[in-house]
Amino acid sequence: MNSRMRIERFANVAFLAFVAIVVGSSAAKATDLDLYAKILAQHTRSVLKTVGTEVDYHGLRKSAAWPQLVDTLRATDLTQPRSSAQKKAFWINAYNILAIDKVIVGKPERSIRDLGSFFQSVWKQPAGAIDGKAVSLDQIEHEILRPMGDPRIHAAIVCASTSCPSLLREPWAADRLEDQFDRAIRAWLADENKGASIDRAANRVRVSSIFKWFADDFAAGGGVVRFVAGYLDDSDASWLRDHADTVDVGYLDYDWTLNQYRAP
Repeated sequence: MNSRMRIERFANVAFLAFVAIVVGSSAAKATDLDLYAKILAQHTRSVLKTVGTEVDYHGLRKSAAWPQLVDTLRATDLTQPRSSAQKKAFWINAYNILAIDKVIVGKPERSIRDLGSFFQSVWKQPAGAIDGKAVSLDQIEHEILRPMGDPRIHAAIVCASTSCPSLLREPWAADRLEDQFDRAIRAWLADENKGASIDRAANRVRVSSIFKWFADDFAAGGGVVRFVAGYLDDSDASWLRDHADTVDVGYLDYDWTLNQYRAP
């Protein structure tokens, strides 16, 4: 075999190896989302209660699939280019997975906040690793997601608590992000115990405390009241817009108990 043939053969082998890596990598990414979807289907359930979605943390502790899913975050290459929608979907999924993992590993009796201490809240503790680097839930929320300037993320990230917006029982995905935001926000606000409660006679609206804690995030879109009105049924939305400047705004108590159940 002459030198030219050897070079051509080597180039062909290298090209095929490259294709295999690329295809394998794409399949792995798709499989990761598929794995998360299967876990959510098997270990969560929708309920007609304020919590909305309950998580079987006990079952997840025995699941071989769960640590595999968490490992995919550790192996993620953050240097790969992503669109804005892809970044939002990735970091929302990452937050929710790591919040669940904190409960799985820490085994709090009543609330995820029980895992914190006087010196460091659970939100500031390392929650896991992404691209090989330790990250906390606070870092994901305040240093990555909130600076993107989309207040809708507050309806997507779930801190394992009853008054959080209900955990979406599907992975967040860039190609259906707008629909997912719309569904998540509407479901959240439709629950008068944790989303929004309107009393027309008293000219009063009570909304989630999340809107108090992060009021600045909603300012660019006209403020909390106008944001909320955008996701209510037509009658309530029209009334709230008409009274936006005079309505008395208050905040609902926040229930930090775990969003958990134990499968039989």
